Amino acid sequence: MLRWVIFVIVYIILGFYSLQAIKTASRYPGVYYSFIVIMLLVVGNFIYQFTFGESDGRVLSRPKSYAFGFLLALLSFQLITVLFLFSEDIFRFLSGSYQKIFGVDREFSFPERRRFLSLVALGIAALPFGSLLYGMYRGKYNFKVLKYTLEFDDLPDAFDGYTISQISDVHSGSFDNEEKVSYAIDLVNKQKSDVLFFTGDLVNNKAEEMEPWKVLFSKLEAPDGKFSILGNHDYGDYVDWDTEEEKAANLEELKKIQKEIGFDLILNDSRYLQRKEDKIALIGVENWGRGGFKKSGDLKKASEKIDKNDFKILLSHDPSHWEDVVIHDEYHYHLTLSGHTHGMQFGIEIPGWIKWSPIKWRYKYWAGIYKELGQFINVNRGFGFLGYPGRVGIWPEITVITLKKKPLA
Repeated sequence: MLRWVIFVIVYIILGFYSLQAIKTASRYPGVYYSFIVIMLLVVGNFIYQFTFGESDGRVLSRPKSYAFGFLLALLSFQLITVLFLFSEDIFRFLSGSYQKIFGVDREFSFPERRRFLSLVALGIAALPFGSLLYGMYRGKYNFKVLKYTLEFDDLPDAFDGYTISQISDVHSGSFDNEEKVSYAIDLVNKQKSDVLFFTGDLVNNKAEEMEPWKVLFSKLEAPDGKFSILGNHDYGDYVDWDTEEEKAANLEELKKIQKEIGFDLILNDSRYLQRKEDKIALIGVENWGRGGFKKSGDLKKASEKIDKNDFKILLSHDPSHWEDVVIHDEYHYHLTLSGHTHGMQFGIEIPGWIKWSPIKWRYKYWAGIYKELGQFINVNRGFGFLGYPGRVGIWPEITVITLKKKPLA
């Protein structure tokens, strides 16, 4: 109860500054009162969803996600206006104090707010506010196909020009638009890659979330197969289960659904991709993550059936596994495919100029292609979304990688 009281007090203080900016900038009382109504509706819905809203053991249901998203957008607006107006208040206080000490009438009074500064504050605050609303309305389904060509000295000849499609972090429990998801499935198939890899997090929490989407995802096509692994959300660790047996049954149901979709789920094991007389080793590990995430991935066990000299592709959900374990292993894993970070679903990317997201402060390798010690990793930005029900600047991704034999010097 105390945390809600503190939250409401902070929210009111932030809202007070936003209202001051609106009152100073606009001559229409309707704008002022409309903002008050919006503030009350957003915070009221948020408190309701997280106290009396639906509760089936899930961390974030769809209504809770949207309540969080609208609150986040409004808070971004409020914080920007506070930054400007609080700074102005410090100036007004110092100016009033100076007049009291050195002025003629020696009375303390605040100078009036400057309308221009309020207009600037509102204009700048509208940018993140509008972006977050856009991310919820359109950005979350703004699918992008990102294509890379990677060269290797020891790529088997028959695999020169071999194409891979990768998707990751579906989070089917968050989907709310069948038409958009269907478009994305068609977009994956249009790439006509030789093989398809899915690198974990099919659901948010429960296997049942995937039921409405099974038929759609079963339409994914790749001539050499569709292979998958588990992500941290697939184990049901974020649900308050009544019994361990119920949790275990949920995981088994998820594995069954993956099979129904047509995925070959690799659990600390390996497969071979064959072309003529050549082959590539495909290794899949269960989730292994740094910082409190499940560490079920066993690289040694997964690689028992392959040869050290094989050309290797590793599927591992969390890129921290690559950083902490994979690149230092005695086996040389030529290419690792990961996901997990979502690029935080928020950032700025201008190819060739800038790639930034707050997630970079937690993950060194958070989106795109990286190379260390002669080994590559691609960190997919994710197919779906979780928590904030949108994406801003970091769009949902379908990766296409072409493997090439490096020409002789």
